[in-house]
Amino acid sequence: MGHQDTHDTDGTTGGSAPVDTAADQALDWFARLRNGEPDAATHAAFQAWLAEDPRHAAEFRSLETLWNSKPFIDAVKTLPVDRRALARPKARRWPLPAAALAASVLLSVGIWQYPALTIAVEADYLTATGSQTTVALPDGSTMMLNTDTAVALDFAAGRRHIRLLRGEAFFDVVHDPAHPFTVSGHYGEVEVLGTAFSVRTGDDEDEVVLERGRVQVLCLCDGRDKAELAPGEAVSITASAVSPVHAADPSTRLAWREGRIIFENARLGTVLQELRRYHRGPIMVVDKRVNRLLVTGNYRLDDVEGALRTLADAAGVGFHRLPGGLIILQ
Repeated sequence: MGHQDTHDTDGTTGGSAPVDTAADQALDWFARLRNGEPDAATHAAFQAWLAEDPRHAAEFRSLETLWNSKPFIDAVKTLPVDRRALARPKARRWPLPAAALAASVLLSVGIWQYPALTIAVEADYLTATGSQTTVALPDGSTMMLNTDTAVALDFAAGRRHIRLLRGEAFFDVVHDPAHPFTVSGHYGEVEVLGTAFSVRTGDDEDEVVLERGRVQVLCLCDGRDKAELAPGEAVSITASAVSPVHAADPSTRLAWREGRIIFENARLGTVLQELRRYHRGPIMVVDKRVNRLLVTGNYRLDDVEGALRTLADAAGVGFHRLPGGLIILQ
């Protein structure tokens, strides 16, 4: 792990997001106090904690407001039954240790997220949610990291290899026939001599979009399935194969480089899934029929909440913003 001091396009610096200590402590106190009547010592310790910092009381009030809000309760009803029981327990005393259960509750609806420590250790460059970073690589190539992205570099002994640990990155590669430039994701690897392309990792597949030049995409599976892309083409790689090559407009698919998201006649659920990548809080939908609505738009990624408000208004959907950055559409 080495170069995490890059500059993001939104004015922040690269690196994993810091843990919010006040919010973390508020969550712990919230759990402890809900797990039974506090004794005098616990109550005194809680009051002392509140007095330490005005943020402590603010974070604790936010949790209370969130827990009892109607949109939150409605959203919990959309969870699978096994997770719903965790989210709104009927009994006052919880069967699991309070802090662990409270964390599980909020994690079950995506409210509290903790950094992936193993990726942070491996990565040379990281970006936080909603941030982007441009990096000059040792060979003169450039790399632009999109939101919530982590990469590890290997440029030793003439090698030019990058591992995309998480997220999405665009590469503008300097031509060097003697030293191929390779990028590996979760399921595939891209090999080039000089070109411009993007790679995006996901839970189930990697995606490669080519803007300029030519690349060869290899599946890291046993079959070593492969494909060659021309400009304006894309391909997906899963754990077992490379998809057929298909057309992809780089000006739309790579609009994030200009800080925008562009879509036309897309399902709202698909758009929301994309916007979640740029929003620091969770985005929940109460009525799943909302996901099937078709929408068209061109929005700035530095104002995801504004984009969501506009989309909700256009679709005739209720918009609720709650503490913790939670947004609920219903």
